[in-house]
Amino acid sequence: MRRLTLAYLRTESGAGLVLPVAAVAAISLATSGYAAPYREFLAVPIAARLGDFAETMSVAGWARALLMPVFFLVLGMALKFELLRGELSNPRRLALPALAALGGLVAPAAVFLAASLGRGGGAHGWTIGCATDGAAALAALTLAGPKLSQALRVLLICVALIDNLAAMLVTAALNAAAIEAPMLVGALVALAALALVSRWRRAPFLFYALGFLVVWGFTLKSGLDPALAGVACAFTVPVGARRLGQESMLKYFMDSLHPYVAFAVLPFFVFTAAGFSLHHFHLRDLAAPAPTAVMLALALGKPLGVFGACAAAISLKAARRPTGTTWRELLGVAALCGVGFTVSYFIADAGSGQTPPATIRAAILIGSAFAATAGEWLLSPPRRPAI
Repeated sequence: MRRLTLAYLRTESGAGLVLPVAAVAAISLATSGYAAPYREFLAVPIAARLGDFAETMSVAGWARALLMPVFFLVLGMALKFELLRGELSNPRRLALPALAALGGLVAPAAVFLAASLGRGGGAHGWTIGCATDGAAALAALTLAGPKLSQALRVLLICVALIDNLAAMLVTAALNAAAIEAPMLVGALVALAALALVSRWRRAPFLFYALGFLVVWGFTLKSGLDPALAGVACAFTVPVGARRLGQESMLKYFMDSLHPYVAFAVLPFFVFTAAGFSLHHFHLRDLAAPAPTAVMLALALGKPLGVFGACAAAISLKAARRPTGTTWRELLGVAALCGVGFTVSYFIADAGSGQTPPATIRAAILIGSAFAATAGEWLLSPPRRPAI
């Protein structure tokens, strides 16, 4: 089953190279003479109706409300696999990524609150710095050190999995709209039915797809973030095989969905969420409390939290340093955990209920770029002076 982890990492690192292209394309269009058509495209209303279900959203709205829950479905399945069959299934290996993930949640939140509240700002948006874009971070790790220990890649993706789901759950809980109780009950009943279907090993795959859509639809109408449907449904997918000799159903679903998520869903979401006009953007705007807090949380808080937790756990012998790694490499991976990028955009969007302002989008981009640059420098092999 370790091959599933390696395949997941390869897909993530490959997709990470596509995401910056999508971001550059979005910013370029928003700044160019095509800004109006770009904004009009994102605002095109699309209506969906199936029986009593009816919903009309813009292109950007559907990208966040329908496509991103599929991303969190894959993310949840990856975490379930790691807990049951992967690196997190071994208690001795669980301690380091679990504590690193905890540090990666607490420290950036503390840095954000200190930077924002200390300058008269608010606490809104403190979860933005808790995210890690696993795809972009793994791409940077691969570019910096293709021969680095595989344990560093596993540590990075485990921190990303845990922190992303935690940050999304907290954001959804803090920003839930007025809950529609009947819709919430419908989502829970549909989820329970999907869990029962998972006990039927030979259930047609169509049942899982329909079950996910039903849970998603009820969740959307309940007032909760529809991404929660993806997380909840992920943990109903059985890890066992349908028949003897076949591969795990969890592996099958991940293999089937992950390439589409990595190379279509995430880039398209970045294309709809990252665009802002450079003509109306001024660097001095980043000095406001919220943008400054976002940049510091990603570039400083996240790396310090992850590395500090790792160092404390290893020093106290609560965990072991990954075999064949150095402290510098561990610090480099901690720096890459500050690459929030796509997931930070999603959390900023979820927290505000609308497209975040240009200053926040720029702050996410700058903070992630700084973290990626620091990680690249720390992980690159030192050059020997020419003789």
